[in-house]
This record gives sequence, C-alpha cells and structure tokens, in this order.
Amino acid sequence: MKTLILSLLLLFNFGVFAQVTFTDSDLPIVVITTPPGQVIVDDPRLVCHMGVIDNGPGIRNYMTDPFTTYDGLIDIEYRGSTSQQYPKKGYGFETQDSLGNNNPITLLGMPMEHDWILYGPYPDKTLIRNVLTFDLTRKMGHYGSATRYCELVIDGDYRGVYIAMERIKVDGDRVNIEKLHNPNLWDDTLTGGYIVKVDKLTGEVGYSWESNFNNEVVFQFHDPEFDELSTIQASYMENYINEFEAAINGSQFATASGYHYYIDQRSFHDFFILQELGRTVDGYRSSSFLHKDKDGFSWNAKIVAGPMWDFNLSYGNADYCDADLTTGWQYNFDQICNFSTSIPFWWKKLLEDPHYANGLKCRWEELRAGPLHTDSINNFIDSVANYVEEGRIRNFQRWPIIGVYVNWNGFVGQTYQEDLDYLKTYIEQRSIWIDNNLSGNCNLAVDEPEFKPEYHKVWPNPMDDELNIGVSVFNPGEASILITDLTGRIMHEETFGYLTIGTHAFNLNDLNFSRGNYIYQFSVNDEVIYSGKVIKR
Repeated sequence: MKTLILSLLLLFNFGVFAQVTFTDSDLPIVVITTPPGQVIVDDPRLVCHMGVIDNGPGIRNYMTDPFTTYDGLIDIEYRGSTSQQYPKKGYGFETQDSLGNNNPITLLGMPMEHDWILYGPYPDKTLIRNVLTFDLTRKMGHYGSATRYCELVIDGDYRGVYIAMERIKVDGDRVNIEKLHNPNLWDDTLTGGYIVKVDKLTGEVGYSWESNFNNEVVFQFHDPEFDELSTIQASYMENYINEFEAAINGSQFATASGYHYYIDQRSFHDFFILQELGRTVDGYRSSSFLHKDKDGFSWNAKIVAGPMWDFNLSYGNADYCDADLTTGWQYNFDQICNFSTSIPFWWKKLLEDPHYANGLKCRWEELRAGPLHTDSINNFIDSVANYVEEGRIRNFQRWPIIGVYVNWNGFVGQTYQEDLDYLKTYIEQRSIWIDNNLSGNCNLAVDEPEFKPEYHKVWPNPMDDELNIGVSVFNPGEASILITDLTGRIMHEETFGYLTIGTHAFNLNDLNFSRGNYIYQFSVNDEVIYSGKVIKR
C-alpha cells in the first residue's frame, strides 16, 4: 500500500498523468507544434507553429479540420510564478510573421492584438474563477481581460481545457489609455499613460521601487516596461506614486488636495469590492495593477485601480492565512500572516474618510442589486459550467485531480459538482458577511462636503452614436453636459434642468461625430463636478 501511495505521489510530482485520445470538441482547438528536438521552457521564448480550429458556434471542431482563424508562427514561453509548480503549465505567446515581426490577429474573436496568454486552470478545479472575475469587472464598467475557452494540443499531446485571454497592456481595446510618446517638457506627453503594479519580485522584474512607507510594498512598471521608458518618464511616474502615498498619509488626506486629487474613487471602490468578495489570498499585495492616463486639456488624469488579475486562489480556494473563511477583511491580511510582501496602507486609510466609506457602501449596495446579486453570479457560473462540460470531462481525465488535494485548495470536492457548489456557496456567504459588516452610510445628502465626491459613470465606452451618463448630485442646481474634441471644439452641448440631491441618469443620442477621443464635462450651476474621456468608435 505504501509503495502504491509513493508511486502515485511520484506520478503527480513529475506530471505523468493519463493520456487522452482526442479527436474532436465542441470548443475551439488550439494546436501548437514545436521544432524537432525542442521544448517550451520558461525562458527564452521558442518559435513554434500554432493553428486554430474554430468552425463557429454550434459547429463541431475536428483535429482533421483545416486551421481557420490562425495558421502561423508564435514565440511562446511558460508564464506565471508559483503556478509553474503545476504540471499543467500556463503560456504567454506573441503571434508573429515569418520575419519575426508582430502579427496582430483576432484570436477566437477577441479584438486584434499580437500579445496573448493561454491560461491553464489547475488548482481552480471549477475552471471558472478568473473568467468570473473578469466578467464581473466588465459588468461593473471597467476593462477586464477578454477570455475564450478552448482545448490545447501540443505536439500531439492533449493538454486539457485552457482559457485564451488578453494580456494586460496599453491598447485601445485593452487598457484604453494614451500610449507614451517621447517626453516633451512643454506639454503633457510625460504624464501618461502608464500601467504599474504592486507585486512580488519574481520573474522578469527589471526596475522596481519600494513604498516610502513600507519596504515590503514594491511597485513595478508593467507597460511600458522599464527598459522602454526614458529616465524622465520613469522618474515622473515613480514620483507621482510617491506623492499619492504621501497625500494619503498626510493629516489633510481627506480634503480636496488629498487623495481626491490623485485617485479615481469609483475604480478604487470597485477594486476593493472584488478583492474582498474573492478574499484573494494575494489580494492588494501581488498582481495588483494601477494605471494612469495622460493629462488632458480639462482634467488631471488620476490613478485608476485595476485591471483585476490572478483570482485562481480566490473565493475560498486557498487554505492558509484565513483565505477560506467567509468572514474578516482581506485588507487586514498583514495582521494574520507575515509575508515578504505587504498590503499598501492606503486601502485601510481610505476607509477612515466618511465620504469615501459612504461612497463605497453605496457602490456595494448598487452592485448587489445588479451584477453581484447572488442569482446573477450563480446563473453565470452555471452557464459557464454547462458550456465547458464536455471539455472539462476530458480535462480531468488528462489531469485526474478531482478529489485530490492540490496546493493550496481550501476545499476538495469529491466531484466537479461539489467544487462548483462550494464556489457558489462561498460567494453567497461572503456577500452576506460584507452586507452586514461594511461600514458607511449610503446617504447622498451629506452635510456640505468641502469637495464633490467623484461618483459617476458613462456607458458604453467606447460608444457608437449614443451615450448614457449616471451621476450622483450632492448639491442641487441646474445641470448640463459639454462634449469637446481634444482641441476644445464643442461637439455636443445639452442642458438637463434643475437636479435635486440624489442619483440621476441621462441618455444622449445622435452623437454623429467622427471616431476618436473626446472630453466630457458634467456641470451643476456652471461648476464642473465630473469629467473624463469617452471614445467614439
């Protein structure tokens, strides 16, 4: 018996799992062929051939079918940090032409790009956690990586169900901020756009810098990467982050010159809500992205929290540091566990401001009535589970881990359905706990605040010829909106009459101007209280 157990452990440790005869699927099929005698590794990237068989919705895909949406070269490597311990690897790759140049494609119907990820869920046996999180992110009005389920074959070896997805980067269809240009000290080209992250020092890091308030909080440039930045650009963004932290740490942090000057409050609310809902064990301190657009003609582009990333060990799927509990706040993680990375102090400090806490409470209640409603989440989980049913059966034949503990499962179901039910039960119980324990008072009629809390939304963005705007009004008055192009030329102007304190929504139609970026300004009593960028596609 001991010999049998030892043999099984060795099989798992060395990644020798059951082979599967794979001929066809109701999911798209991705086929990768490596050069003779070579294998994919962590570094360097390997140039391979990739073909995609995707005959369209409702049409079955066969390994003998011709490649459809892509038939060409990629350069590919393993991706991930701790996830590389698992036998089912994740991959990062770029599509390229025969000369090695970037070759943008619309992979499985996702917007055109050349930079992609093949994510192989392993400890998340539902195969759903990341997909669910990105879907919630989009429903909340933010960018979330597009995802497509597929089945992967490498050199004739069936590798299971994978998720093709967008890598986080600056792009019109991804993190839609201005791409950096050569800095000009006489205008605003220096001010954006940047994507940075709080993360651990693993993999290819390049330059990083520590928080002035905690050397276990480490910032890194993500896109552009540090070696793509000039010294003045890198210094600008590092100093901006340092100023932002200093403002929150200051005694006047809750005034108009404090955190309000630096952060997009709604994005911080939503980032907090998703981190806490998932009680992500690495939340806030690892794979936590921030981005900043270029300053525009009429507004100071602020730090935006997100996009969301890396939720495979979330929603109760980790058995350490209380991550499997539905009670307690994840932002207090440092009080529970001592790791080499810490949670930035500002997530807790912001809650000390009643206006921030009240806005967070309002946002939570709004989302609980919509995308975070238990029925809405459960319906999405069930629909995805139904969609991948055939493929996930094969996946767990290839990787027979149902009923087997995998680092760091907080729950081990004996069937796939038990794992699925655990995910739904965890989210429901966690949501109820947040309902009952989130501080703040969702009352928009606050007593004459010194500032106008930033609480509004425009959608869809990018738009076609129609735009909606929802606003919270804290002081009553005559309201109007102005939309200009980047030169200040007026494209649309509309008045809404007298607005009372509360929330209001408006529809703007017949916006028949050209594709491009535009600035909107929402005013009450001729004072601009909300502004931002909207993209016409």
